Amino acid sequence: MRQQSVLISGASITGPALAHWLHRYGFATTIVEVGPALRPGGHAVDIRGVARRVVEEMGLLPAIRAAGVHERGYALVNGAGRITGAVPADAFGGGGIVAEIEIMRGDLSEILYQATRDGTEYLFGDRIAELAEGTDGVEVTFGSGLVRSFDFVIGADGVHSGVRRLAFGPQARFVTHLGAYTGYFTVPDPGNLDDWFLMYNAPGGLVASLRPERGGTAKASLSFRSPELAYDRHDVQAQKEILAERHARSRWLVPQLLDAVWEAPDFYFDSISQVRVDRWSRGRITLAGDAGYCGSPLSGLGTSLSLVGGYVLAGELASTPDDHEGAFARYQDEMRGYVEQCMELPPGGISGYAPNSQLMISLRNISMGMVNHWPMRQIMAKQAGKADAITLKAYPA
Repeated sequence: MRQQSVLISGASITGPALAHWLHRYGFATTIVEVGPALRPGGHAVDIRGVARRVVEEMGLLPAIRAAGVHERGYALVNGAGRITGAVPADAFGGGGIVAEIEIMRGDLSEILYQATRDGTEYLFGDRIAELAEGTDGVEVTFGSGLVRSFDFVIGADGVHSGVRRLAFGPQARFVTHLGAYTGYFTVPDPGNLDDWFLMYNAPGGLVASLRPERGGTAKASLSFRSPELAYDRHDVQAQKEILAERHARSRWLVPQLLDAVWEAPDFYFDSISQVRVDRWSRGRITLAGDAGYCGSPLSGLGTSLSLVGGYVLAGELASTPDDHEGAFARYQDEMRGYVEQCMELPPGGISGYAPNSQLMISLRNISMGMVNHWPMRQIMAKQAGKADAITLKAYPA
């Protein structure tokens, strides 16, 4: 049998995870990534629920644990830095806001890259410019001018997916702005985090958070509520200025964070949005991870969706490689219920994450202090249970 080829757009989490399974099943895999190298930085991500079984079967759990970040839990602080509510990491069986296995996004991306680089061709600094599907494959024109043909093309290129735009339609049809923006960047560890993931709220829908990592640094995040803004996604300096203007009067450690943001080499800024695509495939082209189904950072399950989605998509395609339409349909059927649960926002949605008034901040803090009591305990337990809301099939090797 001829070895079938798959082009994957995106080298963050979903793309390499998918390439791992496809290579194991005998496909020739290529990943194209618009960046010149892996994107560093990003906030901590967690491996929870069935996603843990996926990385175990990939043989990567020891490496992920070794690179993991130790956090005592999640805590809210006021402007003076006093803790007003906390959820320890062992709450809800290690499936609370901070999970048992936490790792920085950049570290997980590096582990997946190292695990796949020998069996997958990586094309950095390039992108898919045109897609022309024929009866027996997809002709791909890259931004560099290179033209190649592949049996299948998979968009694993995030919320602003270029594959989705080319094959499915404009972004506005699939991406819903939830009313806020956030920026992530690395700062020196202030030395007083005590292994807690700390979050501060200020009136006006302002949020600042700081969580420890290894090596004397910490990951900062600054968020604010806003309708959609018109800004250049490639102008990093302008994005930093937007954050600085919005948080100019914030207290706690925010002035220090704003001093550090100007030199941060891994700054990333984006809207808090959801992605919903009714049908994830068109012919020989399909979507995976945030490109097809993104619950937003508020859902806390984006990494799990990426890892599980890669496992299921590869398994279904390997089961019937000569019937890709059937394979893509089964992939969506298998994932549908899990995706819908993972897309559900926690109680309050953006209002719970970024309350507008001091009164609402105080009420949210009170509810957080009742996390081990009814009804908050039941609500939090339901959120934690979503990570196990799928039974994984055992695909043939």
